[in-house]
Amino acid sequence: MESREDLNSILPYLPLLIRSSSLYWPPRVVEALKAMSEGPSHSRVDSGEVLWQAISDMRRSLSLSARLLSPSAPQGYALLFDELIHGRDSKRWFDEIIPALARLLLQLPSLLEMHFQNADGAVSGVETGLRLLEPQQAGVVFLRQELIGALLACAFFCLFPVSNRGAKDLSVINFDNLFASLYESYSESHESKIRCIMNYFERVCSCMPTGTVSFERKILPAEYHNSSTTAPDADFWSKSDISLCAFKVHSSGLIEDQSDNALEVDFANKYLGGGSLNRGCVQEEIRFMINPELIAGMLFLPRMDDNEAIEIVGAERFSCYTGYASSFRFAGDYIDKKTVDAFKRRRTRIVAIDALCAPKMRHFKDVCLLREINKALCGFLIQRKSWQHQNKGDNDIQLASNDKYSGLLHTETSTSHGAALDDAETNREKQASNFVRDVEGSDCMNHEDVGVATGNWGCGVFGGDPELKAMIQWLAASQARRPFISYYTFGAQALENLDQVTKWILSHDWTVGDLWNMMLEYSAQRLYKQTNLGFFSWLLPSLPTNNEAISPS
Repeated sequence: MESREDLNSILPYLPLLIRSSSLYWPPRVVEALKAMSEGPSHSRVDSGEVLWQAISDMRRSLSLSARLLSPSAPQGYALLFDELIHGRDSKRWFDEIIPALARLLLQLPSLLEMHFQNADGAVSGVETGLRLLEPQQAGVVFLRQELIGALLACAFFCLFPVSNRGAKDLSVINFDNLFASLYESYSESHESKIRCIMNYFERVCSCMPTGTVSFERKILPAEYHNSSTTAPDADFWSKSDISLCAFKVHSSGLIEDQSDNALEVDFANKYLGGGSLNRGCVQEEIRFMINPELIAGMLFLPRMDDNEAIEIVGAERFSCYTGYASSFRFAGDYIDKKTVDAFKRRRTRIVAIDALCAPKMRHFKDVCLLREINKALCGFLIQRKSWQHQNKGDNDIQLASNDKYSGLLHTETSTSHGAALDDAETNREKQASNFVRDVEGSDCMNHEDVGVATGNWGCGVFGGDPELKAMIQWLAASQARRPFISYYTFGAQALENLDQVTKWILSHDWTVGDLWNMMLEYSAQRLYKQTNLGFFSWLLPSLPTNNEAISPS
């Protein structure tokens, strides 16, 4: 184990120690977790205030200072568990969920050891083990959902080291800021974010999912640019003779509810997850709350460069919600019925691409247009990795057993949910063996019918132009040979003519190059103040609404 490069790259960011090829918790941490696993009668952890004291004690046992965490975190944990949660629900958390999470954390060393033992054989010749995937380092990590659950439990207990993360441009991963923000500036929307996380833990503690999630750092392939650049230049786009793909406009609905088997766009921050574990509550943060397994990527995926994207396949959705930003509300449990592929990943594909922040008028400069279209192209490209074998369809693939098991909760109904805890280790070994055998030589995902589901990327607080951003994403999806783009306008007034404009462009058989060159001409006129019209009205003066564009400020 000590000689593994992947393990050595991630070990400084984990709270575990290694000795004689074994990962382990320090003895005092084991003692604390065992006491918590037996419930409050043994651990005396029966309130948010005492829970934080236990967290602080474990961090000291790990030689990690609690001073590096948010100073308001203790009040945040106390506020949630001692005041905001109904007494009966709070008691259930301390009687059942906290003990179950402690048991899951006790299993973290063995879960990681099993992960690394099977990583080499998961896909022949491809590295899939948990490791730091640094900028300009293309690669993929496969994690079992149970391991993700243990990692997120570690974040809940704030046990990850934090002092070394900034030097590697890594996002925050512990939940201290999430709880501190609840205390410092309480809002119903922020409480609802935490309710989503709580619902996730309640679900996995009662019935642990047995699938897989993959996290891939994508970099624009060399064939799309010359040796002196990292992305295609304007000439590449101007000369493209690729036909534009189909364009579907949805004036209502949500990306995550799409039924077209499409790649779903995360309007990301360059630091994956953005403000998910802080005060953020817009598109990316909401997605990370309803699909909490996405948070695991924040542990090992540093910030994205301009020619990079991050694609995550298989993250399960656990929560329903209503609203957006300040009106966001947790709306109960969600049962994800997506089918799984040969790697036991749910067929939910999410790609994180970060837009330019607050571009104002510079958005119309060629260099900014290029940056945005190349970022989208990187996200939308179907990169045929060596682990993406193409010959077998779903009917030829023997999937691993989808049986779920429980045992983390000591409840009377635990046996009805799956195998008991004593059988869990055997279950995991069988599933890991099946996983390695079943994916060998199989098709990980059939991309031929996978379009793109997106919306107003970078058009909120980032200040992008909705009309240009819609066209940029259309161009990128077309160049990436995606069959269609499903565009959710979220009722944006600026896009009320989007359907009419795209139909007109398609009726004239424009290529990617044709539309790109028209965008360049328009943007030059905007920059030199030769027009104040929005792109659609500039392109089609006969549109019913011929308003001037809203001037960026």
